[in-house]
Amino acid sequence: MAWFRIAYRPAVVDDLALVDRGMAQRLLDKTKWIASNVDNLRHEPISADLPGLSKYAVGDWRIFYSIDRPDQIVDIHRILPRKSRN
Repeated sequence: MAWFRIAYRPAVVDDLALVDRGMAQRLLDKTKWIASNVDNLRHEPISADLPGLSKYAVGDWRIFYSIDRPDQIVDIHRILPRKSRN
């Protein structure tokens, strides 16, 4: 099982600025975990009209990513808080 490289979009820096340091580290660690377990995960698509974009929940936060299998890259698009249901 090969490790995939991780690419962070520029918006991820702004997203993590909203988070306390401990949670930011937890989220970054989870992106590494996703990259090391690409073949073992069920990648949950966001919606039918965005088939290549998946999400992974970490507490009240969501990691939005896509996978480039030929180049073995996990592309992290955004890390955002879960929307409130109110």
